[in-house]
Amino acid sequence: MRNKVIAVLDDETDILELIDINLKKNGFSSVIFEFTEEFWLFLEKEIPDLIILDLMLNDADGFEICKKIKSDNRLSGTPIIMLSARSEEYDKVVGLELGADDYVTKPFSPRELIARVKAVLKRSTKVAEKAEIIKLTDDLLIDINKFEVRIKNRVIDFTPTEFKILTTLAEKIGWVFSREKLLESLWGDEKTVIERTIDVHIKNIREKLGKHADIIKGVRGMGYKIDVE
Repeated sequence: MRNKVIAVLDDETDILELIDINLKKNGFSSVIFEFTEEFWLFLEKEIPDLIILDLMLNDADGFEICKKIKSDNRLSGTPIIMLSARSEEYDKVVGLELGADDYVTKPFSPRELIARVKAVLKRSTKVAEKAEIIKLTDDLLIDINKFEVRIKNRVIDFTPTEFKILTTLAEKIGWVFSREKLLESLWGDEKTVIERTIDVHIKNIREKLGKHADIIKGVRGMGYKIDVE
């Protein structure tokens, strides 16, 4: 079984070296890039299992790179962890709205970053123990085995994080999940993220569900649930 390939784009050499050492130490195959052009050339040939993307690059805008990746049908399913010295909530929200799965603020501990990498990869891994399909409406299905959300047999592109949130809600229809519970299902004990993260992902999920968006109900002061009645 091959090691998971992690592509890293950051214009700080010391940060690249730190990430590279710790990824390899934890059994990953890392491919590091200091310049955007080299990064795009790599993506033309290979699709990594995960991308760690710095937002403040000398030769490009990290938000624009994220947007470009998520708009490319070939690359859109690749999970992204954004890395930035900017800790403002606005930047985190924008990154998540563009489709990133997580956001790590510099300076960071290598242990925290590796924990985030493992958590995101775990959510994106397709475990084929048994076929399981959750039917939410006549034309809205979640295929757990294939990691797909389908509307009228058309596959809708979900990030691993969005898929995990939707399936968590769908597996217990009618149950109300607090933001804290949803964060726990995503990151376990590594919940060093803002609760508004869940609101941003829910917004993205609703947009992708289109006419079915209203099956996800917000319960004031408590959290979210799926109601298909």
